[in-house]
Amino acid sequence: MRPSSPKERIVAEARRLGFDAVGVGRADLPLDADFDRYEAFVDDGMHGGMSWLAASREARRALDSDHILLGAKSVICVARRYGRTEDEERADPALARSIARYARGRDYHNGLRKKLRKIARLVRTLGTAEEPAQARPMCDDAPVLERAWAARAGLGFVGKNGLIIVPGVGSLVLLGEVVTTLVLEPDPPIPERCGACTRCLDVCPTKAFVKPFVLDPRLCVAYLTIEHREAIPEPLREGIGDRLFGCDDCQTVCPFNASSRQKPRAGGDARFEADPRWATTSLRDLVVLDEPAYARLREGTPVARATRIGLARNAAVVLGNRGSSDDLETLETARRGHDADIVREAAGWAVTRIEERARDAAKEG
Repeated sequence: MRPSSPKERIVAEARRLGFDAVGVGRADLPLDADFDRYEAFVDDGMHGGMSWLAASREARRALDSDHILLGAKSVICVARRYGRTEDEERADPALARSIARYARGRDYHNGLRKKLRKIARLVRTLGTAEEPAQARPMCDDAPVLERAWAARAGLGFVGKNGLIIVPGVGSLVLLGEVVTTLVLEPDPPIPERCGACTRCLDVCPTKAFVKPFVLDPRLCVAYLTIEHREAIPEPLREGIGDRLFGCDDCQTVCPFNASSRQKPRAGGDARFEADPRWATTSLRDLVVLDEPAYARLREGTPVARATRIGLARNAAVVLGNRGSSDDLETLETARRGHDADIVREAAGWAVTRIEERARDAAKEG
């Protein structure tokens, strides 16, 4: 049966474009409780060095505004699964497995934005001469509380780890929105379904969850290895483990991701497969990476977000945690001659850690 209503046509187009879930919420009602939680988060300084999270505060309260789209009536929220099966991931190069799943392949933003623009174009054709429909696609490029809007639109519910969980799909998803002046029938929100489960909270390697649903990013491995521009606090380095860029632990253990991690994504998507460059790059390479090599490495990968210096710092910490004396020569080179203070310091820490472990092992032997 051909879709007839505007909403049915929009949902059908989103599905055709490869989105795994679609929901519609009212955009003409501001966020209340979610906005209050956001303000408390910023007032407590939990955003750390992510200054953009504290900017344009009032823009995050509502979509019907000059900040986003004046006259907005509806928000179309979509989710696209990026998670792959355990068998697929098992074949990833060793370095790729130290990178958060969303960042192992090509940068997703351009592809996702093109799809959202196509949805927005369709929406604009559904207005009338008297009431033309406006539409604004968004993908990480506007000050909106996208998880709150996704929950309002019934796309999924917010889990105890603070992420949107889409029933039947899980939380390993990318989110996007199209805000429009078109009036569409909203979907009902989905009640939270975590129950008594605390697996995501318990597994966090740096104990970054203040309480259920509240993450302190300043303690989170993802923040420390991606957004943080200073030295990683020493008490948190052991918790970094072998994670070079980001952390998926609170998603990996989530029961709602269990079934999707056994099921190949319909049609596949090469964009989310591990990039071949990770098979020819090592942690040692990253520790001593110069600007020309970084320029070649960064092209088209989300890992570039960490910066050359951030990746070198992270790689030094990971090598220190792994504790192999085979890495001492590279670390010593960085400790003596890297152009960034935080990398020299991290390399020195790693050298000391490896040497201490070697001495302890010798005593036990």
